[in-house]
Amino acid sequence: MTLTLYGFGESGNAYKVALMLALTKTPWRLEFVPFFAGGARTPEFRAINEMGEVPVLVDGDVPLAQSGAILDYLAQKTGLFGGQGEADRREILRWTLWDNHKFSTQIGTTRFLLNFIPEDKRPVGAIPFLQGRLKVAYAVLEKHLEDRQWMVGDGPTTADLSCCSYLFYPEPWGFDLADYPAISRWLDRIRALPGWLHPYDLMPRAFPPAP
Repeated sequence: MTLTLYGFGESGNAYKVALMLALTKTPWRLEFVPFFAGGARTPEFRAINEMGEVPVLVDGDVPLAQSGAILDYLAQKTGLFGGQGEADRREILRWTLWDNHKFSTQIGTTRFLLNFIPEDKRPVGAIPFLQGRLKVAYAVLEKHLEDRQWMVGDGPTTADLSCCSYLFYPEPWGFDLADYPAISRWLDRIRALPGWLHPYDLMPRAFPPAP
């Protein structure tokens, strides 16, 4: 059965799921959401996900929201990227929750403010504040990867796919890979996985919105 992913190219959270589907060779189709034209706020979309957010993955009559939950579901369904045993699964969950709270959310907000809204509408002080918090998170990730190839265990897991997603985007938000060699090497390893594709090669862009 072909799964349906609701998303769009700029969404790092949708990219996490699209990348997992690509790497596991799971049949899927994209239901494009015109986010910047209000596509996630329509009554039709909120009937699919009351939170008004992408990604949403539909597997038959099972709708799933929130990227971390979807990645875990796909790991269980495919038997891939789920680590080895319960200890790995707990560690995957720990890093996925860290990413959702400390990393992806902050990158996503900073990147959005710097690239997708007019300069005169950017909240004063918010971007430097978020960039300061992100420097702490980058340091945590860099230290974790200094002496290991993958986030958890001896191979790639959904923790890697969760934490890496926004770092493949080209839009600037104040992050320079040259400052983080361990992260850079880790991203190269992910790029080398069979089936890896750039976000904009997996899903079309939604910005700027169609007139």
